[in-house]
Amino acid sequence: MLPSRGLFVGQHSNIDMPDSAPPAYGQNLEDVNCFSEADIRRGFVRKVYVTLMVQLLITIGIICAFLYCHTILKCFLFVISSQRATTFVLIMVLSCCGDIRRKVPLNFFFLGLFTIAEGLLLGSVTVFYDAQAVMWAVGATALVSFALSVFAMQSKWDFTVATGSMWVICWTLISFGLLCAILRSQYLNIVYASLGTLVFSIYLVMDTQLMLGKKHKYSISPEEYIFAALNLYIDIVVIFLMILQLIGLSR
Repeated sequence: MLPSRGLFVGQHSNIDMPDSAPPAYGQNLEDVNCFSEADIRRGFVRKVYVTLMVQLLITIGIICAFLYCHTILKCFLFVISSQRATTFVLIMVLSCCGDIRRKVPLNFFFLGLFTIAEGLLLGSVTVFYDAQAVMWAVGATALVSFALSVFAMQSKWDFTVATGSMWVICWTLISFGLLCAILRSQYLNIVYASLGTLVFSIYLVMDTQLMLGKKHKYSISPEEYIFAALNLYIDIVVIFLMILQLIGLSR
């Protein structure tokens, strides 16, 4: 359903990369750190979280429409069938096209299209679960995301240095997911959903610290608020899907 998490993680380097690649994360040195000014950092974080909140509200609205108005599923049946390819294309545009990602209003236009496409995709998944289970998953995801965000802001542990390790773990998780799809074991699916929740929870902490900068080794440029919001949105969506799967398997 969702593309590889690797699309959202660039190489850590101080060398400027072309606009055709995802933004590089620079080392957080005092003389070159883009977050040296507190007001710049606060403005950047504010933009990211406002954008993220709008994305989540749109997504929740689409999910609720699917849950409580089943005729929408029939109306958008053809559209939903093509959402995987649409989502992948939009992510590639936002990740690899720097001119689009940093140019207003094109960046918000493509991010809005991606959010709607992802919302339709999530809505088509949630119709297979009880409305109560979906609401529980939404509440649990909100609680986990809030707690992890607060932890990332307060923690002295620097998760930004673990990007390489998390990349390996993520691909291992994908391989394990393929095994679960072949064996179709309920217990393996529970283990997979649990591990997926843990892995993307760590990703959420890491992406939050990359956004905050501060004393962390790596940080993302304040011009990349669309890219930062996209990272956090994908993390939260995957955590929601994993928690929803856990709830569904436990019933």
